Amino acid sequence: MIRYISLFLGLAFTAAVLWAFGNGAFVAATQGLGEKTADGVFHAHPHAPEGGFSFEGPVGRFDRQQLQRGYQVYKEVCSACHSLKFVAFRDLAQLGYNEAEIKAEAASWQVPGIDPNTGEATTRAGLPTDHFPSPFPNAVAAAAANNNAVPPDLSLMTKARHEGPAYVYSLISGYGAPDPALRAEFPEFETPTGLYFNKYFATLNLAMAPPLTATGQVSFADGTEATIPQMAADVAAFLAWTAEPTLEQRKQTGVWFLGFMIFVTLLAFLSKKQVWSALHTGRKD
Repeated sequence: MIRYISLFLGLAFTAAVLWAFGNGAFVAATQGLGEKTADGVFHAHPHAPEGGFSFEGPVGRFDRQQLQRGYQVYKEVCSACHSLKFVAFRDLAQLGYNEAEIKAEAASWQVPGIDPNTGEATTRAGLPTDHFPSPFPNAVAAAAANNNAVPPDLSLMTKARHEGPAYVYSLISGYGAPDPALRAEFPEFETPTGLYFNKYFATLNLAMAPPLTATGQVSFADGTEATIPQMAADVAAFLAWTAEPTLEQRKQTGVWFLGFMIFVTLLAFLSKKQVWSALHTGRKD
């Protein structure tokens, strides 16, 4: 009876795996520009940069040089509107910066402080223990400066969006003239004055102006050419790190755990063979 149950469970598991693989292959082969859900939200299909990200896959790792370039893009472009409230300057050590560089980097930012003489709110040079400051004092000021849209915090953005790093990469490099194919398929999504067409945004129209506008907008310290796709890929990788700085440790733990489970499974199988061998051969010990 146990053999029949085991056989049934094995067949069920195999069927589920085959169905998932077949369904995924079908979706990948037939997906178009995107689709609109019942609630009227458009969902495009984001794509990763050519060659993908180095941290993808079960043993993927962050490219420290790419993370440093991405931080530079964030600092020089994105920080004008977006905060990183869950990231401290001292966390930059994980990107390869040493203690002196982190202190200098923190000091280059102005963070909220209190005047010790008057008790009034002021600003001061950042310390390694400080978190990245918000570019606006409050949501009202943020909305007033950004076409009535409050720029979201980017700390966890790649976790908050489906296919996060690919979504960020696609969104910030996906601006352009309205796509005729999309306009024909979704005529209700017109681009009003003051908004920008972006086929990767939920309504195709975005209040944020294109952040990356030209090659060379940022001068990378390592000499990498700062094309728009390169800058978009680098800042997407940086935001993947801010959302999950322990990604590499998690994957390493997973690999060791899988190896341990394979070893234990093999050990259990050999033990079972040894224990039941007498019954299989008809011996009585």
